[in-house]
Amino acid sequence: MTRRKIPKLVHEGQYAAEVDVELIYTDEDWSPYLSLDDALKLDAVREALRHGDLDVATRLARVFRLIPLAA
Repeated sequence: MTRRKIPKLVHEGQYAAEVDVELIYTDEDWSPYLSLDDALKLDAVREALRHGDLDVATRLARVFRLIPLAA
């Protein structure tokens, strides 16, 4: 079993968050996959961004506000 840390992006509304998670590589068919804790962390960040709770989101991830560019 091999593990590798990567950033995953979560986008909700005007915010994006970069969440550090660990991919787990095995010889099984479903490889690579996330641990349950990392999957729950992604869900928690997404839910916090959806409800505008930036305090929670910034504790778990790096949060960015998206600004549209003029066309």
